[in-house]
Amino acid sequence: MAEAAMGGNLEHARGRGEGSDVSTISAAEPAGVGLRFEVDGEIATVTLDRPDKRNAQTFAMWSALARIGETLPEQVRVVVVKGEGPSFSAGIDLRMFTPEGVPGQESFASAATLGDTEFEQRIAEAQKGFLWLRRPEIVSIAAVQGHAIGAGFQLALACDLRVVADDVKFCMKEPALGLVPDLTGTKPLADIVGVPRAIEMCLTARTVGAAEAVRLGLAEIAVPTSELAQAVQDLAAALLATDRAAAAATKRLLQAAPGRTLEEQAAAERVEQVARIRALFGAS
Repeated sequence: MAEAAMGGNLEHARGRGEGSDVSTISAAEPAGVGLRFEVDGEIATVTLDRPDKRNAQTFAMWSALARIGETLPEQVRVVVVKGEGPSFSAGIDLRMFTPEGVPGQESFASAATLGDTEFEQRIAEAQKGFLWLRRPEIVSIAAVQGHAIGAGFQLALACDLRVVADDVKFCMKEPALGLVPDLTGTKPLADIVGVPRAIEMCLTARTVGAAEAVRLGLAEIAVPTSELAQAVQDLAAALLATDRAAAAATKRLLQAAPGRTLEEQAAAERVEQVARIRALFGAS
């Protein structure tokens, strides 16, 4: 039901032209989802919109994020993910740990009664809301202020780039709650900071502030909170100034580079460059 309601709105957005009009899609119609989705030309903005709960995340929110990724309008090149209010996201809605759960949604207690295969599939469905942010045809930017805890930290890590306010508080809280980070956050964290530092951060569940985040590579830039929106806007404009096809090809190369040898990467560069030059000069 939730996906059907939101899907109609997203299809409406897809039908809009590439002009300057802003198309707004409310993902908040199913009670408790708490997302807004807007498309303005080549830029899409996903806003976590539960400020009274510090944008705590739920099963319904993860489903809504996945649906946005599945129906993202083709003209979009940059996706900005941000939170309404003073926090990006304080992580999982703690009501999910109670027997009652979030109204209208299941709880972890009810999910735990599922068979292993079905339970893992539920987690896989939630992960879809994070995985699409890495697609090569888009560049995703997390605009992070205040708390980015657990699932909030993982959502920021799912994005290609992170611009943070000077009050940011990153924390991988899941191990302290008896859980593991399972929303695709462990690989980017380990890739960025290294395995030993990732172990230390996760198993102590300590807070990482803006200065350390920049130093470790968890953020590209830290700015005063009042300048966060402008910094993200400037970055998006710079990204859109690059040729779209060249940007996607370059992102594919960079994403695959850590898993390749130098020789394999050189071969991949040749393949991408042949395609680019042929496209530029109209050769088949």
